[in-house]
This record gives sequence, C-alpha cells and structure tokens, in this order.
Amino acid sequence: MAGGTEQAGRARTSLSALAREAVRERIVDRRYPMGTRLVEREVAEELRMSRVPVREALRALVAEGLLELLPHSGVRVRRLERADVRYLYEVWEPLAVQASRLAARRVAAADGPPPELEALRAALARAEEAAGADEGALEVAAHTEFHERIVALCGNPLLARTMEQLGWQLQLLFGMRAEPAHMRAQHADIFRHIAAGDEEPAAASTLLHVRDSRAVALRSLFGDTSLYTK
Repeated sequence: MAGGTEQAGRARTSLSALAREAVRERIVDRRYPMGTRLVEREVAEELRMSRVPVREALRALVAEGLLELLPHSGVRVRRLERADVRYLYEVWEPLAVQASRLAARRVAAADGPPPELEALRAALARAEEAAGADEGALEVAAHTEFHERIVALCGNPLLARTMEQLGWQLQLLFGMRAEPAHMRAQHADIFRHIAAGDEEPAAASTLLHVRDSRAVALRSLFGDTSLYTK
C-alpha cells in the first residue's frame, strides 16, 4: 500500500513538472502574453491533464515570479514593470560578471579546454544561426543558454543555484526585445575572452553586455532612453 502511494506521488510530481514546463514555454514564447489570466480548468484541458498537477504547476510558477496571484482568485502572467526590470538587472549584473570571470579562471587553470567550453561555443553558434534565419524564439533560447553555459563553466554550484532562480525571468525579458547586432557581437567577445582564460577582459565585456541589455529592455518595454532610468 505504501509503495503504491509513493508511486502515485512520484507520478503526480512528474506530471506537475511537465505542466510547469509547458506553461513556462507558453509564457516565454508569449502564447500567454503578459497580463493573461490563466484558468486552471482551461489550462488543464489545453494540456490534456488533470487539474491537480496543473494547480501545483501554477503555484510553482507564482513562486518563480512568472505568474502572480490575482486579488480574489486565480493567477495571471506577471506584468513586468519598470522597477521589476531594474531589480532583475541589479541582481543579474554582478552575478553574470562574476560568472564570466570564474569561467575564464577555470579555463586558464585547466590542462586542456574544459568540456563545458565547447558547449558554450555551440550555444553561441546556435544563436548566430537563429539570428541569421530570423528565428526569434530560437535565438532567445540560444542567448539564454549561452549565459547558462557560462555559469556551468565557472564550476560554482552556489552561483549556479542562484542563477537558476533568475533564468526563466531573464528568458521572458529577452523575448520581449530584439537583440541588436552589436549585442550579438558582445557575446562573441565574451566567449573569446573566456576561451583565452582572460578574467578581467571577460568580466568587463560581460558588464558592458549586461548594461546594454538593460538599456535595450527599458527602451523596448517603456520607451526609456537613459541607462539608469528609475
């Protein structure tokens, strides 16, 4: 009996994880635009699941910051306000800079190129291919992966866990503005410095990239022209 209960619990957890991933994807690719109210029953029907794992998935996405609770009942896709963007970049900037610095340090200290470096190179190539083919969703996913691969390369599990909490919010934000050509070139610069094991140039190029990303996001979403508009 206990074994059956545990098995049912694992199955429900697995379904909840699948539902969570499916709703996340719909938020990030804007099938569920900002401000959209999500009705548990309708989402369950769309995903062809029971309501219990969908309910658990929606609760988890509230905790992640992709959904927000409505005053009386239900949830909706979170609307990003100017302050939300500012807070996100204030946290991401120092973490991204340190991740690049540590990634370059690890490359410099290794006997040969760490395997994660090739994964980083591949993510950069996918982003370039997607940009050339005008595949916006694929480009956003590849750009997000590029930054995630830097974190994986740096080899710091605490930093990785911290960055994981920001990942989907960053991907949501990346999907709401175009990636200018000069920012794609910055990715190539970041990779070049990391691959060469140059810590401070890698950190400096990442700082420039994150600040440019912040300016583009504020301009795209709110029409702001100042880098440090509050």
